[in-house]
Amino acid sequence: MIEVSSLLLFARDRLDSCRKVLKEVLYGMTIHEIDVELKKDRASLNNLFMLIVFGDIIGLPVLPPYYALRVLPYIIPSYMTWRRNILREKDLTDNVSLDI
Repeated sequence: MIEVSSLLLFARDRLDSCRKVLKEVLYGMTIHEIDVELKKDRASLNNLFMLIVFGDIIGLPVLPPYYALRVLPYIIPSYMTWRRNILREKDLTDNVSLDI
């Protein structure tokens, strides 16, 4: 009885791992590239929003500070990441996708 239960447990674990691998392969074949592109678009729009609202922090005044100050409490958690991304040196190859 003990050997049968351990065999069933092994078979179940093996089936779960095969199911997980199949799920990851199907995800990679169908949705992965779309997911990466959507994340890039979201980051680009977020950078544009932050630049419009808080451009005066890096020397580009766009909006009056009153509106920026009203939004500031919601932006504080992502401010340092945004500033690092905007102010880092960029190369022409940064804009080229790595897809072949």
